[in-house]
Amino acid sequence: MAEAAKRQPASGFVEAPVNYVVYTGTKPVTYIAQPGAEHTKRDAEFKEHVVAIHDGRANNDQLSLEHDGFVLTRHETAVSNFYDEEELQATYDREVEQLVKEFTGATRVVVFDHTIRTNAESKRVEEKAREPVRVAHNDYTEKSGPQRVRDLLPADEAEALLKRRFAVVQVWRPINTTVRQMPLAICNAQSIATGDLIASDLKYRDRTGEILQLAHNPDHRWFYFPNMERNEALVFKCYDSLKDGRSRFTAHTAFEDPTSPPDAPPRESIETRTLAFF
Repeated sequence: MAEAAKRQPASGFVEAPVNYVVYTGTKPVTYIAQPGAEHTKRDAEFKEHVVAIHDGRANNDQLSLEHDGFVLTRHETAVSNFYDEEELQATYDREVEQLVKEFTGATRVVVFDHTIRTNAESKRVEEKAREPVRVAHNDYTEKSGPQRVRDLLPADEAEALLKRRFAVVQVWRPINTTVRQMPLAICNAQSIATGDLIASDLKYRDRTGEILQLAHNPDHRWFYFPNMERNEALVFKCYDSLKDGRSRFTAHTAFEDPTSPPDAPPRESIETRTLAFF
């Protein structure tokens, strides 16, 4: 416990650079690399801004998914190997569905994607994992949120569901050791102005999606949860069809934690995307 305490930000926050998009009038494009050693390419201009990233553990009991866009929770898992896709489908999907139902009140939750990330080059090659994203972004837009429902469900069912409220909710967690390198920073949804969100194309080999990249605004309030463990999960919202003042888009990014020990193991994490229907 003493060692862990030393790694906590003494002032309640750390200062670290965050990569923000610079809007030039041309729609940014991100070319998604295949899992493995390949690196993502971006056709856009970015600028680093040093920001205060607050220790979210200090007031996690005051955070809510609906207002702030994110919350940390203790979440035990029966998964033994997160690199085993069959085990994820057989065990983790049900665990995540139940977790998202509990936090949102959704009547139905559909898990549709797992992405494992690590900053260890050799591990990415070995396990076909992806690199952490070091650009402030939100994974869905007004266009791509509903489109994902249409992509994944039969046409008639999708159109019926889109007439009611739905949300895209993600669950992020460490999968092996405590995360001390490249933790996830998340921006409070209430501090993001509409004009800060820049629609950007996301090009895969077989399709083009759309995400939101974040332009700098000094009003942004950034948080992270130091030393996240395997039995903890960060639940956050990337889209909500309701426009009543609740959180809708929650930008996030990996960042270099200045309190990270020099011998800290590489980050290994999984993010799971879900559709929550109400």
